[in-house]
Amino acid sequence: MLNTRQTKNQKTELEKNIMFVTTIYDTFEALEETLGKLKLEKPLFLTYIAKKAFAEEVFKYAEKDNQIYLADHPKPKEEKRVLQ
Repeated sequence: MLNTRQTKNQKTELEKNIMFVTTIYDTFEALEETLGKLKLEKPLFLTYIAKKAFAEEVFKYAEKDNQIYLADHPKPKEEKRVLQ
């Protein structure tokens, strides 16, 4: 059984995950809106497909065993890029 501290940490992690997923989804929505206004059909279609695939993965992950699992992924290393 989880103690109170673990439960609080998991809730905080879940809140961060939800905020992150929402931000990504909102970005897809804004990109679709912009591409639609510019009448760029091919990029609009590709964005729609990407948004749909992203949503399917999020729901597949969230619905696994009717629970939301919190991934404990290591943070990616920062890359230093030189602009050319």
